[in-house]
Amino acid sequence: MEDIAKDTLVKASQGDTQAFEEVYKASSSFVYNVAFRVVNNREDASEVAQEVFMIIYHKLKTFRFESSFKTWVYRITANYAINYAKKNSRSKTVPFEEAYGEGAVESEVHAKMDQDHRGQLVEKLLGELNPDQRACVVLRDIQGLSYEEIAQALNININTVRSRLKRSRERLLSLRGSIDYEKV
Repeated sequence: MEDIAKDTLVKASQGDTQAFEEVYKASSSFVYNVAFRVVNNREDASEVAQEVFMIIYHKLKTFRFESSFKTWVYRITANYAINYAKKNSRSKTVPFEEAYGEGAVESEVHAKMDQDHRGQLVEKLLGELNPDQRACVVLRDIQGLSYEEIAQALNININTVRSRLKRSRERLLSLRGSIDYEKV
C-alpha cells in the first residue's frame, strides 16, 4: 500500500472528498487483495472491499495515528472479511472468458493458465482453513506482516497468532499429500 500523508488522512477524515479519493486510490488494491485472500472469491472480495471503504469513510475520524494507517486498514479489512467468510461460506468460479479474455494469444493463455493453476492451488489450500487461520496465513505469508503486526491488525494476542499459524501450517502439510494437483 502506498504511503498516505498524515494531512491527507486528516482532510479525508474531515469530509474532503478529494483527499478520501487519494486514500482510496492508495489503498484499494491492498484492501481487495487482503479481502480476496480471506474470502477466497473475487465477487465476495469486491463486496468486502466496498464495505470496508464505507467503514473507513465513516470511521476515519476515529483514527488516532497510534498505529500505522496500514495496520488500521488491515484490522478493518481482515475482521470484516473473516466475518463475511463465516456468514457466506460458498465458492464461485470465474468463467473462462472472463479469466482469459477473448482472442488471447496462445502463449499468453498458457502462461495465464499456469499462473491461474498456482493461484487456484493456493486458493484451494487456503479454502481448507477456517477464516481466522486463513487471515493469519494471508497476513503473514502473503502480505509479509510480523507476528506483532498481525496481532495488532486482528486485535488478538500474539500467542493466538502463533497458535493459529502453527495449526494452519500443520493442516496445510497434512493436505499436501491428499490434493489431486491435476484437478486443481
